[in-house]
Amino acid sequence: MFLDTVKKLLNQALEERQDLFLIDFKMSNDNAIKVIIDGDKGVTVEDCIFVSRAIEHNIDREEYDFSLEVMSAGAASSFNMPRQFTKHVGRTLEVKTQTETIEGKLTNTTEEEITLEWKSREPKPVGKGKVTVNKKQNIAFKDILEAKVIIKF
Repeated sequence: MFLDTVKKLLNQALEERQDLFLIDFKMSNDNAIKVIIDGDKGVTVEDCIFVSRAIEHNIDREEYDFSLEVMSAGAASSFNMPRQFTKHVGRTLEVKTQTETIEGKLTNTTEEEITLEWKSREPKPVGKGKVTVNKKQNIAFKDILEAKVIIKF
């Protein structure tokens, strides 16, 4: 009953703010609620406050004892859904598949896949030494085991 109420309030908040979307939702046996959100243009503290208030202000504290934590997906967090890739076009990602790990610049996303581009040093076809080669690869969302932004300082 309480779980359904919380989910309903969360869904209403996300319907009102179409730019925000749910990454994870957990509720423990002692009513500790944890909500992780992301947004098409990032997540601000005000966005977290909006979702928190949408839930907390509509539940009677006299009837239910609970704790509520609303947070954004961290900068170094893995992506959980295709929608998260779109806002990161132009950034460097590390993408793991069953067969390889690729670090490259995200140059495009579609409903089915992403495109990564990077430079690689490879042996010259003839003679000694190496040459820099531009690489490009499309990776289907279904093949991605883990993807995250590489943060460079």
